[in-house]
Amino acid sequence: MTQTGIAELQDVLWKAAAKLRGSMDASQYRDFVLGLVFLKYASSAFPGIPETARWPAVVSGPGPIGARIDAAMAAVMRAEPSLDGALPTIFSADNVDQRRLADLAGVIGDARFTGRDRESARDLLGEVYEYFLETFARAEGRRGGEFYTPKSVVKLLVDVLEPYKGRVYDPCCGSGGMFVQAEKFVLSRRGRSGDIAVHGQEANARTWRLARMNLAIHGIAGDLSARHADTFYEDAHPGLLADHVLANPPFNLSDWYRDAGDPRWRFGVPPAGNANFAWMQHIVSKLGPRGAAGVVMANGSMSSRQSGESEIRAAMVEADLVSCVVALPPQLFRTTPIPACLWFLSKDKGPDGGRDDRRGKVLFVDARSMGTLLDRTERVLTGDDIARIAGTYHSWRGGPSASRPYADELGFCRSAALGEIRDHGHVLTPGRYAGAAETADEESEPVRDRVERLTKELLTRFDESARLEQFVRTQLERLDG
Repeated sequence: MTQTGIAELQDVLWKAAAKLRGSMDASQYRDFVLGLVFLKYASSAFPGIPETARWPAVVSGPGPIGARIDAAMAAVMRAEPSLDGALPTIFSADNVDQRRLADLAGVIGDARFTGRDRESARDLLGEVYEYFLETFARAEGRRGGEFYTPKSVVKLLVDVLEPYKGRVYDPCCGSGGMFVQAEKFVLSRRGRSGDIAVHGQEANARTWRLARMNLAIHGIAGDLSARHADTFYEDAHPGLLADHVLANPPFNLSDWYRDAGDPRWRFGVPPAGNANFAWMQHIVSKLGPRGAAGVVMANGSMSSRQSGESEIRAAMVEADLVSCVVALPPQLFRTTPIPACLWFLSKDKGPDGGRDDRRGKVLFVDARSMGTLLDRTERVLTGDDIARIAGTYHSWRGGPSASRPYADELGFCRSAALGEIRDHGHVLTPGRYAGAAETADEESEPVRDRVERLTKELLTRFDESARLEQFVRTQLERLDG
């Protein structure tokens, strides 16, 4: 099926989802739509399920359709133990409009998830499932960020880390998008399914079920633990040492389980009011001897001096764990106004296999001016943006992936030694190191370019203002408490 055909199919299915929208909000009908899409997939993907659980019997059998769907979900879970507890059995509840549910099932049933073979059909259904995850995240606004990371950000993380093989871990895996993109990376480099072993954990029960369905629909075997659980309270993979960690933890989490004696706090006990450096230290504890991590963080993590965070950051830098910090452009995350950055961590920055020795150095990339606006509220990193950032990192790191020798670029990237970082009080804001690019004389600068440049600067300041406002509100709430 062509990309145009896929887009048309996605549009039809999204409009079908609106049939339930009048009786429930987005966070509820998300489970209905994604559950039905998965059941349509399971009907042909799992030969061991009974005929009563297959799509034709589900949509045309006797009795209320919601009861038939719930029974089919239960039958799939019995036939496929790896899906035990993962599928929703919510379709026969009293508050579900059975007429609208039947209409929705009919539209999904009419959709042709077909391709040249079973593999391409599964790929098509996987694309549809990812589309729904993204669209529901937009519809849910801030809550959507709990289960979805923008695709361009995930692709950037994966393209920098290059997880060709080994153990891939995500401690707050949401709907599993990091794993799906990592698998796509492997296959695009002529690797095989199974070259990476997936390990993840998710605290939210509904999101954990989404992740398990997402992996199943993409044909990825993964260990997301037997149930949902809080990573800080109950580590589901206590002995795991990963080759690659990909994570987008919730920003500035204030309500989290904190044990001051936890051995994970190697660089200092994180403050009770912010879990940013709890996530960072947990991730470090999961890295194998040559492991590397890519982590999405709120911008405050680069410069915060409150509640011991600066000391933790300094200790991580002095331990030579920080390879690269990337300042992201604003508006990549529709679900939050908080500006974000990427931290890349490495347990081994020394030379190996032709790679340069980068011990005692950190690469800073200022990508705040990158990206393309989809609309007034959302920006994406283009393929060229991702290639430029990832290519800069690989050139800096050296080795087979380096397409050119590394060189600092004023206003974009700079390799700084630990001594210089100490002089800046271990603040890791890339703009401090990369500097400002030389700009054309304003009189000769085209008006359109000047407007675009000034707009980007203004939006960046708006984001910083929103971050400071949220910080002040949080502090005032603590005082009131």
